[in-house]
Amino acid sequence: MRIGTVEIQGKAALAPMAGVADQAFRRICADYGAAYVVGEMVSCKGLAFGDKKSKELLQLDKDARPAGIQLFGDDPATMARAASLAMEVKPDIIDINMGCPAPKIAGNHCGSALMRDPELCRRIVEAVSQAVPVPVTAKIRKGFSRDSVNAVEVAQACEAGGAAAVTVHGRTRDQMYAPPVDWDIIRQVKQAVRIPVIGNGDVTTPQEAAALYEQTGCDLIMVGRGALGAPWLFARIEAYLVHGTLLPEPPVAKRLEVLCRQIQWAVSLKGEKIALREARKHAAWYMRGLRGAARFRGEAGQIETLQDLYALCSRVAAENQQAGEEEINSSFQHKRT
Repeated sequence: MRIGTVEIQGKAALAPMAGVADQAFRRICADYGAAYVVGEMVSCKGLAFGDKKSKELLQLDKDARPAGIQLFGDDPATMARAASLAMEVKPDIIDINMGCPAPKIAGNHCGSALMRDPELCRRIVEAVSQAVPVPVTAKIRKGFSRDSVNAVEVAQACEAGGAAAVTVHGRTRDQMYAPPVDWDIIRQVKQAVRIPVIGNGDVTTPQEAAALYEQTGCDLIMVGRGALGAPWLFARIEAYLVHGTLLPEPPVAKRLEVLCRQIQWAVSLKGEKIALREARKHAAWYMRGLRGAARFRGEAGQIETLQDLYALCSRVAAENQQAGEEEINSSFQHKRT
């Protein structure tokens, strides 16, 4: 499929997740076949006023393309200026956040709060589209609340403003991420607009990816929480949808290898102190379902250095007897010495 001039080769994209979808995680997901990746949301006001953190969040990896930058705000002119500034890092796509349910975002009239005013959504998309030479998309929800389900109306407003595609998450703002997810709203949006529709919400297996495509007719799916600690999900989805092959979950040894590779990249980008503090949650996600997982997640919350991570992985490998663990265990022991 295509988003404007950008060709997407693959079946699943990585969703923008604040505090998670950093450069290292996007790169590891792209290595496993994520067809398109979107970075952490960036404040338009922060960019416009030269905030250092906002500029850092903009950075893209040349090996994880096509890549989008997601912006949040509520003023069309400010968002247009921020989008123009963001072009410095050469994003393939600019995405507008109209779906974040977090109180600190929605409470400031941004994110999912924009859905209360479809005309404002249209004006924001129009202003940003006129400011940048790349496709502009919007990520929305089912609606702002259970009493205000208006994804179709907002998607049509975004299309009228010049959006090249729209992503629909099948929950309202007040649902946050609690079940159930409504895929039918994605189908309704798909039938109501001419631009590509990306389906999002509760895809954690290749079978669920196939079901989302079948039930909604969407043009692409976007995976968020399902990829946490499991970036290989993209490869499994691709194999299942393209070849009908259900690849197995990787063995423990491979999980630990991927975890360490991701965090090593993060260290090279952010330094060990920051990267390892942020790695704690990633390490816990990678260890879900393993023997001793609860205990190891607790230990993951204490890691401060790469050596701490290697030592933890060595203990996990020792307790989970699967093929290949001896090799990775030996590797970690070597790195520690």
